[in-house]
Amino acid sequence: MPAIVCLAGCRQDSEEKGPEARPVRAIVIEKGKIGEMVELTGSIEPENEAALAFRIGGKIIERSVGVGDAVASDQILAKLDPQVELNGLRSARARLTAAQGRLREARSNFAREQSLLARRYTTKVKFDQAQSALESAQSDIEDASAQLKIAQDRVSYTELKAGLPGTIVARGAETGEVVQAGQMIFRIARRGGWDAVFDAPARLLRAASRDARVDLALTDDPKVTAIGRVRQVDPQADPSMRTFRVRVSIMTPPPAMRLGATISGRMRLDPAAAISIPAAALTESDGQPAVWIVDPETMTVSMRNIKVLRFSADSVVVAAGLAPDDTVVTAGVQSLHPGQKVRLLDAR
Repeated sequence: MPAIVCLAGCRQDSEEKGPEARPVRAIVIEKGKIGEMVELTGSIEPENEAALAFRIGGKIIERSVGVGDAVASDQILAKLDPQVELNGLRSARARLTAAQGRLREARSNFAREQSLLARRYTTKVKFDQAQSALESAQSDIEDASAQLKIAQDRVSYTELKAGLPGTIVARGAETGEVVQAGQMIFRIARRGGWDAVFDAPARLLRAASRDARVDLALTDDPKVTAIGRVRQVDPQADPSMRTFRVRVSIMTPPPAMRLGATISGRMRLDPAAAISIPAAALTESDGQPAVWIVDPETMTVSMRNIKVLRFSADSVVVAAGLAPDDTVVTAGVQSLHPGQKVRLLDAR
């Protein structure tokens, strides 16, 4: 009889104790500022460049600069054979001289007929003819003068000038080639503006400010650095890579940064109010990301779905689903079930 009483008492004590609480580790959510650091690789390109070409066609007889040369705005870069244009200039001058002679003759005839008409020694018809001849001769002078100006311009077009200070970055023709009007002969980068050009994913553009600061460095010599600001973002993505071209203006580039060099850019995304949890806290519920939440009053756990903003190697940035002061289990998440009692080993 005493043994039965003992067994009953032991069973009652066991029922009162219930299942043992499972020990877990957890963190208490705090909302803070998170700014992700990203790094891209690109190249140095001129901020502005222009294609230089002859206005007329012809054979190149001289090329005085090459790729990489610095040029002044009035410097002659190349010349065409000017013989045809010089012949045209001589012909235009001869036509103007002939027109000037006809004008002198027409003026003399008009003055004579005007004098004779006043004394009634000629007819009105002859006077009108002399006046028309004078007006025609004056028109011929204007036409010949315009043709002479065109011929002079065509002679000047046989010389290709830079038109702006800068650096030659490409060459499209060599001495001896016959080129067409408008064909690219040189491409020149304007002096005073260089860009670091990167191909960036759309996610980065959504998180970055419009004039974000970028820390730049040469990939082959990281000691050569500069500071840049985002200047332009292409409105349309590349159809094959689905990335956007981003141009970063380089502030005071050092001499070692040359056009065409490979460059890396580090940029911190805009810090925004966000919640970050350890990657180990993440689990899954119905195919959706979720976490275990501890009720501080009952010390039981429940699963809650969350919306993830982005992942990293050791953390998860949560866009929605958590609030400050929530207690999230970070270790032991795979062995829990809803309503299970837990014991916190630590809570940070």
